[in-house]
Amino acid sequence: MIESLDSAKGQPQNDVKRVAFHTLGCKLNFSETSTIARDLLDRGFSRVDFSDVADLYVINTCSVTREADRKCRKAIRQAVRRSPDAFVAVTGCYAQLKPDEIARMPGVDLVLGVEEKLDLPGHLNSLRKKPTAEIYGCETRDIESFQPASSMGDRTRSFLKVQDGCDYTCSYCTIPLARGRSRSDSIESTVRSAGRIAENGVKEIVLSGVNVGDFGRNNGDTFLDLIKELDTIENLERIRISSIEPNLLSNVIIEFVANSRRFVPHFHIPLQSGSNKILGLMRRRYTKELYSQRVKMIKTLMPGSCIGADVMVGFPGETWNDFLNSFRFLKNLDVSYLHVFTYSERDMTDAIELSGSVPQRERIRRSRRLRLLSKEKRTIFYNHHVGQSAIVLFESYRNGILSGWTDNYVRTHVRGPRSLQGFLAQVRLMSNEGEYVEGELLN
Repeated sequence: MIESLDSAKGQPQNDVKRVAFHTLGCKLNFSETSTIARDLLDRGFSRVDFSDVADLYVINTCSVTREADRKCRKAIRQAVRRSPDAFVAVTGCYAQLKPDEIARMPGVDLVLGVEEKLDLPGHLNSLRKKPTAEIYGCETRDIESFQPASSMGDRTRSFLKVQDGCDYTCSYCTIPLARGRSRSDSIESTVRSAGRIAENGVKEIVLSGVNVGDFGRNNGDTFLDLIKELDTIENLERIRISSIEPNLLSNVIIEFVANSRRFVPHFHIPLQSGSNKILGLMRRRYTKELYSQRVKMIKTLMPGSCIGADVMVGFPGETWNDFLNSFRFLKNLDVSYLHVFTYSERDMTDAIELSGSVPQRERIRRSRRLRLLSKEKRTIFYNHHVGQSAIVLFESYRNGILSGWTDNYVRTHVRGPRSLQGFLAQVRLMSNEGEYVEGELLN
């Protein structure tokens, strides 16, 4: 019961307050939303869907593109329209970068920057609507602390925040401005957090962060040191690395994963462009040759591994020949799927000052071509595994169908009992159905 929070009339209420969450963006945001949610539930709130009427709406925002900003504003308007008297709190990267812009939106009561995000419950002395939104934040250059977070209770896998912030200065990116400098917790604390997650029955942990390979920069540890310790945790079946920069994915790390007990053969490695010219304009810290070397080593040590790549199209100065060179590089590269992003001009970045702007229509055209290539890549990858057996972690059940993932990230559907949801089982991969592989349970 939430007796400490006043109603719109200022009277103590004994009814349970309903809270709804909407999260945009990366896995890191999801882990932080989950941490906020657990704190509020411990204080007596009842969680409802974002589409339901609620007393409190918490919107955790992203600002990686203009489209992300637009989705954030849309979510705010939806909440206000659904429950005009509800308290609306907005946090996340968009809230850090443009708090005044969000505060001016009708119905917003509270705007929290990245340092205050996980202390949201402490700002809720009342759910009374405010005449003007209150803003709490600080300059990202003043942020030094690391705030642990993880998702639990809402997924078969848990996203564990192991790192935050970024010291890179990629010319198109606002994330360092939104999240501050690279920082992380100690190895001991991170391993304890992972151990607690495993004790709760979670089968898989996904290591999440802005730049996870930069783990330990602020305290003398390394990412390799971390994963060695995490690999010793009992009662944990799988550990997955969410994304890691190619210049930080050393040969030693690849070799360790190949021989580890718990780390799965799945890597997501941002590429952004297969043109060294464009990589230079982006201020990325590697060449396409280094990227290719990383992929070849992974496939040599783990032939069945899954490799995903982030790719950006339409960056200023990207000519048609630059795009074709990037396309051909990717076509010949042994990766399994692509996450394709269309370049979006962002305030406060150096890229916005570059010449050679690519027309929006052309950006869309190039994105479509790469998405088709991604579909071809995934088809080849899935076909390669048809006829093999694999261990699948089942995450959902609907109408007699279990859905889950193999360790190397093949989405699998199997007809079976609901009792297998949340558990691992041996499966024969039978046929590629496009978005997933149809399988059958093995005794």
